[in-house]
Amino acid sequence: MLYKQETLVPGQVDPRSLARYIDHTVLYADTTRATVERFCREAVEHKFASVCFNPTHVAHAAELLRGTGVKVCTVIGFPLGANTSRVKAFETEDAARNGADEFDMVINVGALKDGRHDDVRGDIRAVVTAADGKCVKVIIETFLLTDAEKITAVELSCQAGACFVKTCTGFSGGAASVDDIRLMKAHVSDGVQIKASGGIRDAEMALALVEAGADRLGTSAGVAILGKR
Repeated sequence: MLYKQETLVPGQVDPRSLARYIDHTVLYADTTRATVERFCREAVEHKFASVCFNPTHVAHAAELLRGTGVKVCTVIGFPLGANTSRVKAFETEDAARNGADEFDMVINVGALKDGRHDDVRGDIRAVVTAADGKCVKVIIETFLLTDAEKITAVELSCQAGACFVKTCTGFSGGAASVDDIRLMKAHVSDGVQIKASGGIRDAEMALALVEAGADRLGTSAGVAILGKR
């Protein structure tokens, strides 16, 4: 299985184990280089799985993190998912050239709600193809979907070759929930993992999501979750 991590045991978790699940994330429009550099330092110090920035910061982050073992993650079609598939593919290729290791793409939510499943699948596959074997995580925006639509989005993501399905951008309301993680876990294909993102602010919530089946946690509060500030 790609990217599979050791499962945490309920009641037997130390901060170092939880750190390996965290994508240390900052995606705001006013993110400065100083913030990027701080997040990279924190990711190395605490051994987070990755840092996650908007594409404009990828090259700088990749330079800072070279040889550290911390991956560089970026977002594609973010936060609405309403770009065309060609634009998403180009954005992926450009980020890969700049040093991105992982790509968190937003689905075409409107197409899903229209029932245009071939379009949704093709949109995801365009990014998977452009990533050329690197990890693609598909953000399905759970807060905007019914349970039936969530299941369909998970299934289409798996069919298109995604490595992960992910809950939320955090920009369209809502937050990751244990119920959504369990629902997604019940419908992913073998080898496809789950990323919880949106509103994860403390260790209690982070652990509950991991115990429900999350393999990654996208949060800007990783240091606080570890009790370091």
